[in-house]
Amino acid sequence: MTPAQKAQVEQRAQTERADLDKALSGLTAGPPTQCISQYRTQQVKSYGPTIVYTVSPRLKYVSETAGGCDHVGGMGNNIFVTRTTTGQLCSGDIAQTVDRTSGFFTGSCSFGPFVPYRKDR
Repeated sequence: MTPAQKAQVEQRAQTERADLDKALSGLTAGPPTQCISQYRTQQVKSYGPTIVYTVSPRLKYVSETAGGCDHVGGMGNNIFVTRTTTGQLCSGDIAQTVDRTSGFFTGSCSFGPFVPYRKDR
């Protein structure tokens, strides 16, 4: 990797961290949970290896992955594909990403525990 490419990667990582901080601003982390309801989620967005599931403006769940599910939601063209029979997403489950235009698989990742972030009353 060239120095210019390294600088570009670092700049992207800094931008993603800043965007994640903004998305969680005003929310307080709670104890992690192993599973969340797939059906209550209104929006899914990745910030590098971190995935944020928005349930409501007052509740978001954050899951750290080992990477591979970048660019989901927001301006990214990737969407999540998960297979579950329980209606829940759980730590250790594997998600695949698919390009919404071409339908080609673009990556996969395993979810970590889900940390709830709630708005203080």
